[in-house]
Amino acid sequence: MVEYKVGSLFAGVGGICLGFKNAKTKNSKYKLLWANEIDEYACETYRNNFSHQLLEGDIKLVLHPEKIDDKKEQKYYQDLHEKILKEPIDILNGGFPCQAFSIAGDRRGFDDDRGNLFLNIIDLIKQLEEKFYKPRVLFLENVKNLQAHDNKKTYKHIKQKLNGCGYKVFEEVLNTMDYTDVPQNRERIYIIGLSNEKDINNFQIFKNIEKKQKKKDKKSRIMDIKKVIDYSLTNENASKYYYTKEKYPNYFMSDEEFEKSNKKEKINLTTQIDEMYEFYQCRRGMYVRKNQSGVCPTLTANMGTGGHNVPLIKVNDGIRKLTPKETFKLQGFPVDSRYKLPTVINGKVYPDSQLYKQAGNAVSVPVIQMLATEILELLDNSENTE
Repeated sequence: MVEYKVGSLFAGVGGICLGFKNAKTKNSKYKLLWANEIDEYACETYRNNFSHQLLEGDIKLVLHPEKIDDKKEQKYYQDLHEKILKEPIDILNGGFPCQAFSIAGDRRGFDDDRGNLFLNIIDLIKQLEEKFYKPRVLFLENVKNLQAHDNKKTYKHIKQKLNGCGYKVFEEVLNTMDYTDVPQNRERIYIIGLSNEKDINNFQIFKNIEKKQKKKDKKSRIMDIKKVIDYSLTNENASKYYYTKEKYPNYFMSDEEFEKSNKKEKINLTTQIDEMYEFYQCRRGMYVRKNQSGVCPTLTANMGTGGHNVPLIKVNDGIRKLTPKETFKLQGFPVDSRYKLPTVINGKVYPDSQLYKQAGNAVSVPVIQMLATEILELLDNSENTE
């Protein structure tokens, strides 16, 4: 069994890592060497689920500890720098921060520090090439809008940078709901960079990818939804997730209350959220909308912080938002079996808001596993090609 070594940047809670970990063929699999993440809450979730080394810290400082003045901090980052360059890797992956390019953010792109984090990928490739050799495969994920951002200049710049490092770049936008059993409408761009000529010549992954689409009717979608939504929860044992008139009076307005208000549109969740196995949103507190695709709308990082993209559902005893566990399941994480959400951090209760943020920032694990398996088959094929 051939093992291809993997390093992961911007690892978050490990969605890409889990997809690669689960992928295998009869001849090969991946070995996760290390992952890097800066957010302490995400790191806690990551450590809860993976045993390989996690390099916690700012990737810019990991790659350049010499720029740090504080001796203690410099020593910490010098140690991480040595670990990230301890041995070569075959695959470098990363879901580099998307907020700078997302239509849900302010779309400042490379004018945003988060957008510039992409350049650390280029930096690490060069450092690995100087010491060993550059990774054979790059696997990157981002929001669909990356391609169109700034009149397509941003993505053109990204491809030029990767081309300059010797990579042929392939990309495709895939929707989670089309290629997996996970009921979420989530379009993301998946970027694969190849440096090996045989791999490039044999690359067919995106050519006929639509053949892998899953056709779902209403009945099968409901079955998928039942697997991720816990309909056994009640207002008695999960009251903090419920929307009630006491907590949200403006969301349960009577005709009389609406007439007396200055609202342009009446909101009454009891009457407007009226179907089980459907997902709704109260958009900016102004109107209620059912997601027309029959699945959950795209999960966002602001779900747990009062943002307007909180998916709402009808359950047996009322209306509630999704629980953190359900949002992770809507990204394909096997929460009830092989993936555990933390309950404590630094001796304190782990906040739901951080879990919502992590789920919104995460990737859809089954999509990653599908593509990671295809990459393994590509590598196997290249090894067998004379």
